[in-house]
Amino acid sequence: MGLMKAETTLDRLRRGSIPYAVEKAAATEGVSSERLAAQMLDGSAVIPAGRAGRQLRLAAIGAGLRTKVNANLGTSSEMVSAHEEAAKLEMAEKAGADAVMDLSCGGDTIALRRLLLSRTNLPFGTVPVYEAAVEARESFGSIVKMGVGDLMDVVERQAIDGVDFMTIHAALTRSALKKLNAQGRVMDVVSRGGAFMIAWMLHNDRENPFYEHYDSLLEILARHDVTISLGDGLRPGCLADASDRAQIAELVTMGELASRAREAGVQAMIEGPGHVPLQDIESNVILAKKLTGGAPFYVLGPLVTDVAPGYDHITAAIGGALAGAAGADFICYVTPAEHLGLPGLEDVRQGVIAARIAAHAADIAKGSVEAAAWDRQMAEARKSLDWESQINLSMDPDKARSVYEARQSGKVEGCSMCGELCAMKLVSEHLGLEAGDIKSC
Repeated sequence: MGLMKAETTLDRLRRGSIPYAVEKAAATEGVSSERLAAQMLDGSAVIPAGRAGRQLRLAAIGAGLRTKVNANLGTSSEMVSAHEEAAKLEMAEKAGADAVMDLSCGGDTIALRRLLLSRTNLPFGTVPVYEAAVEARESFGSIVKMGVGDLMDVVERQAIDGVDFMTIHAALTRSALKKLNAQGRVMDVVSRGGAFMIAWMLHNDRENPFYEHYDSLLEILARHDVTISLGDGLRPGCLADASDRAQIAELVTMGELASRAREAGVQAMIEGPGHVPLQDIESNVILAKKLTGGAPFYVLGPLVTDVAPGYDHITAAIGGALAGAAGADFICYVTPAEHLGLPGLEDVRQGVIAARIAAHAADIAKGSVEAAAWDRQMAEARKSLDWESQINLSMDPDKARSVYEARQSGKVEGCSMCGELCAMKLVSEHLGLEAGDIKSC
């Protein structure tokens, strides 16, 4: 605290300099660096990249950019294995995640975070209150006994380690909590970070320390050029609780805090729900964008039904595609283990692929030329019965190859679905065309 403020990415952009990270991310997105810089200045795009000097595979997140996917990792108090989490990280990268978050709440959280950071060049996020809560239980016997200084110390420690973005539940105020109590919910609060903050506020009869000391928090984040992801501690945990007064009250405060962050030179994005009925997803995204000045919107799913445990990667992908098409910019994966337990390796793979399908579908709806071109390439490969190209163009080539090879007899040119009655082969023959010539007719 009180140290000279370091120049952040936003500070450099304001004085007319375009940092290398912005140029590199713009080139990856296929947009001009000037356009991306303008979006970062107006708050509609972020590039989470701290000062630690890691060689990041940069991810620009925001309006008009490719919809990105995040994969959550981390231990629980019941399952602690650094080896397992490192393997999940490798799986998330292989499956195509654009970013990862460490949500560890069990074991040596500091050592695990540093291990994961050393093994990835993806943008890396955390929820600092988790680590602060673990330490408070170890030191004081209770989460509610942690002090404001304890929270801020964890934020700074994680920033020094190289964390690029942090979920901070700063908008969960006492005022929003009153609305939660007045309205009532079926599932009350399902956000772990939100629950920690509420317990602290009620026990100590004080305002949320991240809200009360927000300027001090921003000083730390600015010093290390860490992007703030304003967490939705009151996100709905079931369809019945979606879009209520408490959720919207917190969202209004998020917009105010995002503006204050940008003024302080800190990039900001907004986190969104949760469980939302299909018909309400678009309005949720539009409202979030309006109330937060167009800040990048980071959604968990949303899950469109409560009754599919074991398949929640699918319910989330349905919601994620709709949210992305409506303007959400960053999708946090949901795995088949959601609501059931800590995800395993295969859960991570399926979660990332499902979220990537949702993101790609959203990009097509947003008019992405690159996304549409990918689908066109696949269509042409299918028309040509070019199985190798089809497999290589797949979202998950390993899965596509294993399914194809396991179901082929080798007797016909087509796949085992139609065999000799392949529609494209038959039509091409009767039109007097080769399989690959249909585009010329």
